[in-house]
Amino acid sequence: MSITLIAGLGNPGREYLGTRHNLGFTVVEALAAAEGLSWKHEPRFHADIARWNVSPGITRWLVKPQTYMNESGRALRLLLDFHKLPVESLAVVYDDLTIKLGRLKVSESGSAGGHNGAASLLEHLGNGFSRYRLGIASERPTSMDLKDFVLGKFTDDEKIIIEQQLTRFVAGLRLLIENGCASAMNSLNRREKNDTDQA
Repeated sequence: MSITLIAGLGNPGREYLGTRHNLGFTVVEALAAAEGLSWKHEPRFHADIARWNVSPGITRWLVKPQTYMNESGRALRLLLDFHKLPVESLAVVYDDLTIKLGRLKVSESGSAGGHNGAASLLEHLGNGFSRYRLGIASERPTSMDLKDFVLGKFTDDEKIIIEQQLTRFVAGLRLLIENGCASAMNSLNRREKNDTDQA
């Protein structure tokens, strides 16, 4: 099943720019910029969408749901239904607290793992979509609430790591889109594990 919709998860609004929970937005925005695509707000889908004409006869869409994180699945359900696409044609990019900052992992099933955006996707779509999960785990003050941490902005040191890894994140996302989930899991997850083993 070819991937046609590529969604980055995050929260709309200036106050959420640069927060850990918006890393999904950051990566799909970087892919759109690399392809010279422009974003358009589509109220009927509650989303910002960039049309990507890959080649004659092949069109993909990059999507940033504007429903806030915990209603992401609602916007993506509307888009899948409109384009008459199965859930397997969707890849979703989002932050993951269980993965070390700067790392990534590809998967195609599993629970929400405490992530409100993933929980909304499972509620509205069920399983079957590809997950491109970006690590945000780093040292946080023991007194800091988990919600405050994910909605907080990256520290200067964390920003450096993200900036250094952004090109790799986009390249990995391209591999997922072009080769499919199984191939991306085999290639990217193995590479991440080898990097960790050598660290």
